[in-house]
Amino acid sequence: MSPESLNQSFLCDSVPPEMMDRLWEAGWRHFGETFFRYSLSIDEHGVKTITPLRVNLDKFSLSKNQRRVLKKNADLHCTFVPASLSPEAHAMFQRHKERFSDNVPDNLDTFLSASPANLPCPAEECRVYLGEELIALSFLDLGQNSTSAVYGMFEPVHSERSLGIFTMLKEIEYTQSRGSRYYYPGYATLEPSAYDYKKQLRGLEVLDWQTGLWDDYARKINPDTP
Repeated sequence: MSPESLNQSFLCDSVPPEMMDRLWEAGWRHFGETFFRYSLSIDEHGVKTITPLRVNLDKFSLSKNQRRVLKKNADLHCTFVPASLSPEAHAMFQRHKERFSDNVPDNLDTFLSASPANLPCPAEECRVYLGEELIALSFLDLGQNSTSAVYGMFEPVHSERSLGIFTMLKEIEYTQSRGSRYYYPGYATLEPSAYDYKKQLRGLEVLDWQTGLWDDYARKINPDTP
């Protein structure tokens, strides 16, 4: 299958954790009950090549910048609970989406099912508090041996805290605590994009659409990498 022709989707309302592992390994993602995978996208800058990413947690370690983000947010409290479409999540989403100008979704239902804690698979949300104030939320699917980030958001007034990176690091920490091997941060693009922060994760691997195999990201991008 050539990358140029890869644009697939299907609907499913219930997938067991071990099957979610296999779907993520094959490059599939989902929003709600819609599963999809595609190899190309188009934005105002032209055609972009989609690159599914995952972190091999056996090889993961924090970079200096990621340690800085954690230190900056040491005053925050995080908790993981079953995912829900709560009124406060809907309200935060409406404020968060004002940061974007292109392909802005209408509401949080775009990304989550009506029962996100268990449909189509088990999922939890990372809730980040500053004192009693909820300032960030992210949603994480749970497989048998891996997890996958669904969506993250934060209060724009706290944008200087790098909360998108912070919640991603907390998701990785939570994934490690479950004894899982892989964390899937979602799609990025081969070309520069707003998702380049995902490419800074150590232990990063990228899926080759043509072979179906995962390879070290640095070695795939730069074949001369030892």
